[in-house]
Amino acid sequence: MVFDPIVLFFLLGLLAGLSKSDLKIPAAIYEALSIYLLLAIGLKGGVELSKYPLGELVSSSLVVLAAGMLIPAIAFPVLRYLGRLNHYDAASIAAHYGSVSVVTYSVAVATLMERGWTHDGYMVVYLALLEMPALVLGVVLARLGDARDGQSGGLAALRSIHWGRLGHEVFFGKSILLLIGGLIIGFVAGVKGYEPIAPVFKEAFKGLLALFLLEMGLVAASRIAAFRSYGAFLVAFAIVMPVVAASIGIATARYLDMSQGNAALLATLYASASYIAAPAAMRIAVPQANPALSIGASLGVTFPFNLFLGIPIYVWMSRTFVPG
Repeated sequence: MVFDPIVLFFLLGLLAGLSKSDLKIPAAIYEALSIYLLLAIGLKGGVELSKYPLGELVSSSLVVLAAGMLIPAIAFPVLRYLGRLNHYDAASIAAHYGSVSVVTYSVAVATLMERGWTHDGYMVVYLALLEMPALVLGVVLARLGDARDGQSGGLAALRSIHWGRLGHEVFFGKSILLLIGGLIIGFVAGVKGYEPIAPVFKEAFKGLLALFLLEMGLVAASRIAAFRSYGAFLVAFAIVMPVVAASIGIATARYLDMSQGNAALLATLYASASYIAAPAAMRIAVPQANPALSIGASLGVTFPFNLFLGIPIYVWMSRTFVPG
């Protein structure tokens, strides 16, 4: 199915907020949902990693991760200086676009199957690996922005940063700790160890994700005025950035001598924007950021663009620029 119904929960929350409904989700429940989602995503990624010999994937994974980090590195200055967003919002949106969407990837896999294209199962390892580094970079960019405020220049700002404390905040902050911790637990447990807890962390995932997106719709509606202020720019960014990111994916796939099917999936991964892990992580780690901007761009524009136009474009790019 091309359109995942859980997205309708976000639209329901948005409608409830815009219509001034008294619908509210208690803060404690939202906090619990965030913790659950971050752990569930980390666990799933760790279990997938455990299925493949890591030695065979190390070199290619490092290339994929390095190329993937270019996306938030490109997005942040565009958002900060061309879009004139504050550093919290620029860092948060950049993290959303550097991370990936599981749903978009799943649709791309279904598209390849319909066209009779093959791909390798280890591509899901890249899906797991690309979930977190951009979130870490997003937190770092936000903290660097804090340090630069009130400084006379970039070098002075960098010298003023307490790097040990910054590293502790980034890697031992709740969001990144849960993601990395879940990844390690899933990897150690493997498929068999994961089975007893799968009913909680796998079977219930979509239902709890729906509640999370309902809350994100309410939050986005409460801050919709800010999205209107940057609306034209963000809409353009949310359409152009995925194509730029997909181009990086195609170039990376060519460098790694991937098949056309794998290249199309990598391009889709790079082009996708997270609306599950990133909102949960940024809400905890960068609470100053306005989620209406990041959710509005990633879920409201990029997600439907990728489903209906982007994936066919990325398949065409793969067929055209990657040797068969």
